[in-house]
Parts: sequence; structure tokens; C-alpha cells
Amino acid sequence: MTTMRIRIVGAGAMGRGIAQWAAVAGHTVELCDVRAEAVAEAAAFVRSMLERAVRKGRMTAEEAAGALERLVALDDPWAAGPDVELVIEAVREDLATKTEVFGRLEAVLPASAVFATNTSSLSVTRIAAALKDPTRLAGLHFFNPVPLMRIVEVVPGAATRPGIPPLLTALVESCGHRAVTVADTPGFLVNHAGRGLVTEALALLEETVADPADIDRVARDVLGLRMGPFELMDLTGLDVTAAVIDSIWDGFRHEDRLRPSYLTPNRVAAGLHGRKTGRGWFPYGPEAAAPASEAPVTGDRDRPVHIVAASPATDDAVALREALSAAGATVVTGADVPAGALVLVPVWGTTVASAVAAHGLPAGRTFGVDPLPPAGRRRVLAVTPAVEAAAARDARAVLARASDGGEPFAVSVVRDTAGSVAQRLLASIVSVSASIAERALATPGDIDLAVTTGLGYPVGPLAWGDRIGAARMLELHRALHATTGDPRHRPTRWVTERAALGLALTDPGTSPADCLEA
Repeated sequence: MTTMRIRIVGAGAMGRGIAQWAAVAGHTVELCDVRAEAVAEAAAFVRSMLERAVRKGRMTAEEAAGALERLVALDDPWAAGPDVELVIEAVREDLATKTEVFGRLEAVLPASAVFATNTSSLSVTRIAAALKDPTRLAGLHFFNPVPLMRIVEVVPGAATRPGIPPLLTALVESCGHRAVTVADTPGFLVNHAGRGLVTEALALLEETVADPADIDRVARDVLGLRMGPFELMDLTGLDVTAAVIDSIWDGFRHEDRLRPSYLTPNRVAAGLHGRKTGRGWFPYGPEAAAPASEAPVTGDRDRPVHIVAASPATDDAVALREALSAAGATVVTGADVPAGALVLVPVWGTTVASAVAAHGLPAGRTFGVDPLPPAGRRRVLAVTPAVEAAAARDARAVLARASDGGEPFAVSVVRDTAGSVAQRLLASIVSVSASIAERALATPGDIDLAVTTGLGYPVGPLAWGDRIGAARMLELHRALHATTGDPRHRPTRWVTERAALGLALTDPGTSPADCLEA
């Protein structure tokens, strides 16, 4: 792609990041702001970042000098710019402010200049509607820090000219980032897809299934996420997270699977925003106490265990029996539960309590085990209010045994709930992204690309569901819905159809339009 002259309006964290990204890629960048000092600070910041890159060997001194030459500090955002081909607006998230910026730019820039807004939460269509020519504007949503977050959402508004999204996509990808095209809907793609994790984590906390630290441990060590949902909220800022949750919930007219939690408003009002305030779900700073260590594993690791299948249609019980037997545990078989033996039930979308009732199991020594293969060395033990504490300690010791000669497993103890912690988090992650796909808000490939790049998940949500299997995911969603009665867990059409048809969740399938092509 040929180089362009780009005007960036707004010299804050996002604007200066976009300016660095574009200038390094060879484009001439006019950086401006209503505050002249903000432009000077941004230019100094970009210089420091480029000098750092040179010291680290990521670019040559000549390349850094060339990028700085292409960065033009503009005194007046509303100056005439006959050669400007693209404007990227990165001012504060306020509809009136953004529409005023574009209105003033429309009066001084050529009609050929394309307008792009970096809004993360406002309607691109509503911003464009204030223009005399709304067809010239689209969304171009970057993530912070721009040079490192190599994903950009291209968001056409309802009136955007058809040629603009491909132009912006080509620009983004020629500069080394990946572009995904997203419908102009609340949260666009990355923020929308990210609600699956945090809303379900908050629901688990509401139900006192586990505390934030244990939910985070399960998210990291069982699902393989780089950060747990609560430490992620603290990093982002709970005030920001809560606002995004509420705006997406309102924007999708109170869609059940996006339901906010009652836990967040008071915490936001109290200033418990996370790292930036020194305290969120966890404390931070030099005065903060160190995170509490997990309780040591005690109990009788040699106590016999009996494994009962919660569902005859799966091999979860067989897999658990083989793993514990290989670790040297005393696993007893047979139809009857021996006196004194612990009973372990691999649950899939159901509860341990229902297994106790259905199979006549001893309530005091029956426990749930999550059959999801852990990404790390952690297993999850679910306890009902009827269990004996001593039996739970023994069950934890048995589950900690390793069969590979490595370190013992850590074992999180959580309250009995449908599907346990990791299953509910994964089910929600897959369900929210499947809902995005079935609405055709983005393609399956773009959904997975955006989430892995923008949120750092180990695999895209739909590909993750394929690892489990569409039929198995549908079984999980149906079991969660039936067990809880909560519509947030209802199966999506996307998963239901693909399970019935033998299609992968990542397969876009054949559309009616495909059938009309010659």
C-alpha cells in the first residue's frame, strides 16, 4: 500500500500510540490536540519509545530518525490540510465531543479525506450522522498500547461507503497489525466477546461458589488463561469494566447471557477500581499484604475412592479412574460403594447434589470433580453443604496425586454448582462468541483472531469449543440451562445447529446468499 498523510486528532495515550504506529510504518502523521502541551508531551513520548526500541535492537537509529521526521506536530487541529487522506480521531469517549471534532474537520479538509473514529463504545453510525457526508466515516478501533496490541477493529457504520472498510483493512495490515471487520454494535467484537469471561466470573462470585483468588487460579491453571478474570478487571479498572458491561447489556436490550452483576456498582462507587486506586478485588502497592497462600494439602492420600459416572454417555469417569490409578491411588470398583470410601463424581453441567440424589450416594463423602483436562497442574473439587470436612481433606489429598512423577496437583475446593467453575467460564466464553457468530456481527475466523490477539486467550472461543466438540458443548449448555433454569445458559442456535449437522463451530457454513451465486 502507498504511504498516506494521516491527521490524528487527540494526543493522549491512544493518539500518541497510533501516531507512533503509523509513522514507523512509513506514513506522514500530523499529530494535533486542542492542548498544545499535549502534542509536545506526545511527541516526546514517541521519541522515547523509538529510542528505547533502538537500544533493544528492534529498529535501527536511521529507522527511528525517519519515523520522527514523519511525525509532524500540528498547532491547530482545524488547520487546512489539502493533502490529508485520512483522519483518525482519538479524543475522549463522548458523543458530542466527537461529533463536534468531525464537524469542524469536515469544514476544512477535502471531501476525499476518509474519517475514522477510534471510539471503543459509541455508535459509529451516530457519530457519522452529524456529518454532511456520513458515508465518509467508519470506526477504526485500536487497543492500548497500540504498537504492541496487534489487532484493530474496522467498523463500518450504517452509511459508510463500501470502499472504506477494505481501504482501512489494507492500511492496518500493511502496517503490521491484523484487521477484523465488525458490525457497528455495542462493544464491537473484542469487548463484546470478553463479556463471556467476566460476567460469568461475577455470577460465580455472587453465588459464593469460590472467592476471586480461587476463580482466578482455576481460570489460569485449568483453562490456561494468562490472567484470571478478577486480576484482569483490576488491571483494566473496574470502573471501565463495569461501564462496558452495562453499555453492552443495555445496547443488546438486556440479553440474558450478558447480564451484569449487582456486585460491581458499590465497588465502583467506593473507588475500588483496581491497580490504579491501590485496591480492587485485591490490594496493591507497597503497603498491600502479600497474597494469601493456598492451604496446604493434608489428609489421607491413600484413602480408597470410588468413581461414579454422572452421565453414562461420557468417558469422564474412566479417564479419572485411570489417572488416579496411575498415580497410585486406591481406586475401588464395583456397583456398590464400599463403606468409608470417598465417592468422586465427574460432573458435566450438573451438580454433585443431583448425583447424590439420583444414585443414592453417601452425601457426607461424595464430591464433584471437574473432568476438563487442566492446562496446568490444578484439579477442582466441588463440595456440597452435606460433606464431612475430614472426608473433603482426604479427597483433596487423593486428587493432588500425580501420575507422571512431576509436582503434585494443586486442588481448589469450591462450592457445588452446575458444571463447576471452569466449565461455566468456558461455556460462557463459547456461548457469547457463538451468539456473535449467529448474528453475523463478525465471521468465525475474525472472532477467534480478535479474541486471541486482543484478549490473549490461548485459543479462540469457537476453536476452543471445537476442541471440546460441538455435541459435547451442546450437552454442557443444555445441562447448565436445565440444572439452573437460568436463561443465561440457554444453548445458542450456532452450537445447536452445528452439533446436529456435524459442523465445526468455526465453520461459517453455507448461507442463503451462497446458494444464489452463479
